[in-house]
Amino acid sequence: MPIVTHQTRPGIAEVVIDHPPVNALDVAGWFALADALIAAGRVEENRVVILRAEGRGFCAGVDIKEIQAKGDAALIGANRGCFAAFAAVYECEVPVIAAVHGFCLGGGVGLVGNADIVVASDDATFGLPEVDRGALGAATHLSRLVPQHRMRSMVYTAKPATAAELHQYGSVLRVVAKDDLIDAAYEVAEDIAAKSPTIIRRAKESLNGIDPVDVRTSYRLEQGFTYELHVAGVADEQRAAFVEKRDADTTR
Repeated sequence: MPIVTHQTRPGIAEVVIDHPPVNALDVAGWFALADALIAAGRVEENRVVILRAEGRGFCAGVDIKEIQAKGDAALIGANRGCFAAFAAVYECEVPVIAAVHGFCLGGGVGLVGNADIVVASDDATFGLPEVDRGALGAATHLSRLVPQHRMRSMVYTAKPATAAELHQYGSVLRVVAKDDLIDAAYEVAEDIAAKSPTIIRRAKESLNGIDPVDVRTSYRLEQGFTYELHVAGVADEQRAAFVEKRDADTTR
């Protein structure tokens, strides 16, 4: 299974993405992640959830090869799966701490942008390669991590930002050595786990209630443009070039 839940310390659940080689999740994986996050938040004794990953990086986004192989059904499934997983981070009944190492791309940014707290290793990078893959999306969530103009430059150029840069913006709480990442996440989690579970749950609900942007509606709008690019045929060329490891035709 690409998604595993651990419960080794009181009040703290750990949801782990483990889908080699790069933690690019297929449709089933996104829905499994959503289910795991919601389930962890519903455990009465839990006060906080840590979302992390094994392997080379945190998450490389959707499985583009699955979309190329299965077409419309897989694209719609990926859209709905990502929507469910991002919403599950946001709507988890307790705070979610994202512990990020290596690459955090596309759907990974969607997860992290909706998290309550982010800690990262010093090798972590955050980016949206969507424009190079014939898609749009997760700018909603990137906007929660970087300022507006920086977000726009990252979308247009598809170039990532470092954990150190995000730490300067205040969106990443701590940057640590990779070997210290899990310990750092648990240090933050234990501070939260020591609080009243009832108050922490109401705090999460209240903070979501005062957000200036409805992340669900905003992201759904972005997804509509992804499907428009797919129907127009532009997206297929970009995805095919990625799968075939060649330069894409960018004349359209």
